[in-house]
Amino acid sequence: HDRGIILAVQRLPGANVISTVQAIRSALPKLMAPLPPTIKVSVISDRTITIRASVADVQRTLLLTIGLVVGVIFIFLRSVWATIIPAIAVPVSIIGTFGVMYMFGYSLDNLSLMGLSIAVGFVVDDAIVMVENIARHLEMGKSPMQSALDGASEIGFTILSMSISLIAVFIPLLLMGGLVGRMFQEFAVTVAAAIAVSAVVSLTLTPMMGARVLRREHPEAQGRLSRGLERGFNAMVSGYDRALIIALKHRFITLMIMLGTVALTVALFINIPKGFFPQQDTGLILGVTEAAEDISPDGMAVLQKQVVELALKNPGVASVGAYIGAGGATSTENQGRIFIALKPHGERASIGNIMRQISTAMHNLVGVRLFMQAVQDVNIGGRLTATQYQYTLSDVDLGELNRWAPIIQAALGKVPEITDLTSDQQSAAPQLLLSIDRQTASRLGITPADIDGVLYDAFGQRPISQLFTSLNQYYVILQVRPDLQFGPAALQRIYVKSQTSGMVPLSELVTLHETVVPLSVNHQGQFPSVTLSFNLKPNESLGTAVAAIRSAVSALGLPPTLQASFQGNAQAFQSSLSSTPILILAALIAVYIILGILYENTIHPLTILSTLPSAGVGALLMLQVAGLGLDVIGIIGIILLIGIVKKKGIMLVDFALHAQRERGLSAEQSIHEACVLRFRPILMTTMCALLGGLPLMLSSGTGSELRKPLGFAMVGGLIVSQALTLFTTPVIYIYMDKLSALFGGARRDVSRSLPAAGEPAE
Repeated sequence: HDRGIILAVQRLPGANVISTVQAIRSALPKLMAPLPPTIKVSVISDRTITIRASVADVQRTLLLTIGLVVGVIFIFLRSVWATIIPAIAVPVSIIGTFGVMYMFGYSLDNLSLMGLSIAVGFVVDDAIVMVENIARHLEMGKSPMQSALDGASEIGFTILSMSISLIAVFIPLLLMGGLVGRMFQEFAVTVAAAIAVSAVVSLTLTPMMGARVLRREHPEAQGRLSRGLERGFNAMVSGYDRALIIALKHRFITLMIMLGTVALTVALFINIPKGFFPQQDTGLILGVTEAAEDISPDGMAVLQKQVVELALKNPGVASVGAYIGAGGATSTENQGRIFIALKPHGERASIGNIMRQISTAMHNLVGVRLFMQAVQDVNIGGRLTATQYQYTLSDVDLGELNRWAPIIQAALGKVPEITDLTSDQQSAAPQLLLSIDRQTASRLGITPADIDGVLYDAFGQRPISQLFTSLNQYYVILQVRPDLQFGPAALQRIYVKSQTSGMVPLSELVTLHETVVPLSVNHQGQFPSVTLSFNLKPNESLGTAVAAIRSAVSALGLPPTLQASFQGNAQAFQSSLSSTPILILAALIAVYIILGILYENTIHPLTILSTLPSAGVGALLMLQVAGLGLDVIGIIGIILLIGIVKKKGIMLVDFALHAQRERGLSAEQSIHEACVLRFRPILMTTMCALLGGLPLMLSSGTGSELRKPLGFAMVGGLIVSQALTLFTTPVIYIYMDKLSALFGGARRDVSRSLPAAGEPAE
């Protein structure tokens, strides 16, 4: 390792970080050209490497999702043109979304690309439903043009309902406050734009293409694989039909199962560990070294070199940069900063394992401690601290704060969920006070200013002259010889010039007193403060740690003037956790209002919303099985599920209401027929949405930890909801129909709920 100067470069707000780094790298050769060959310039850490890798991983995930979705469509429809038509909705929707993103000034980043990956799974839903309905009319013997007209008029209102209600799910996200809300506004706008464009495509381009290219295929013209798949699908429909009949005969039991899923959802939500954002492996570790408060800068430099050498010995470390003294997260001379850049993902262990390996090796170093945290893509507020999460104490009385801070730190040290607990309190630095014997000094003609001047000459690096050369200028510094400067004994060698007695030893004029004082006093909101920072132990959630810390502190009985609060990510977690139920409730209310307006009915929107508890159970169970807590990303996944899963309810309820109105069928007959006829498109759309989340769930590239909870929540929710709602929704529909009849006007509501085929929706 070499001594050097570290330049930390940060982009301006609003600047594109990748283009900024490219400009810097382009400028480096010009800046290096005039330097002497002995000066080496190298990049210790480049955050855009991991950003590029993360974006590239999301792009691969996006392409894989498109391939899987198109493959599922082909398997179900078994026709090249029937596959191409809905597949066109994917690139058209994405291109249209790019236009909206450009208009809002968004860029392609982790959140927007994650939104596009998810959107691929359900932007094809509308086109699938349209193509499947046109194909059903073709099988009735109609011409392609007539099939397209009848199919589009019959299913157009359904597609409009699904798209508008799905966009309504994102209204709470768009109105979400704080920095988290601003971040996910981009995600919500991206997905909503993709849905809106896909709805327009499905209502215009898709039926037009269906009328031009779709043809009825005779069974004898189909291949062996196609016929085999058709027999398999028919067998699935027959099996589902038999199971559905049993469920409809035992309605009360089925209703109890649905109510049980509601209770289970609430129980799982209460008990699941909760966090803020997933911990990412970004390939960069930030560390703070800390030694005794009385250490000299030279002594700290020696210890810092030892820490750097130790970190470089780890096989997963690529480079290390370090400095000591005040700057950034360090405010005193007994602290240092260290940047540990890791090798690429495939060439090393996980960042958590490397941090534990370095911490274990640090036990061999005496006199210095190292606190580390993995750099995260998402950090909110808070001051720069040695470890990741902050708990800040503030008081108007500095003495009271200094008394209580160690007590609180000792209590938090016993909390089993946290580790690497440290404090920015530096209140025990040694201080040497000189009390002047004024009578003796006055008798010798020595003033306090004379004593102060001598001390400054000896230890203050006073410039006394300046030398000029042809290339530079140099200051001549007056000071005591360096080997005589250290320790209290140095003062014994200092003499002060007297007006009457020549040179007088300083020890004859002063008395020395050793005390302790703060090296620094931090403030928050103009009041003195102490910040305790900590990391989480492996497999512990932030929610559990926050609850344990609050319990430990409340048991101490703090004085009323001492305020204690979480800061940074921990504070943002608390606010997001408190707003989560409100956010989900707002999404449900928004969907209910939109469905009520579309159907002019206050009862059957509840039937559609009854599909959601099973999705919540599946999402929470899948997160727990995967060892993940419920964090902001998982909550976004659940909100997305609200929009995706209720599509199945819309398809069933829409068809059943239409059958009741047009053919006068009973509620049981109409919903039974709707379930059987809509089974295949429901299965197709569920598989497409599921495969949209599967690559996110299985991804393992750079930054994939941020996307995994979204994938797990969606896949788990869709699997469980597919298994349950195909049986519970018909039963809820029948009960709701009876409830509507009890309040009167049931048939009147049904007659207004849908326009006739070919008529415009009011």
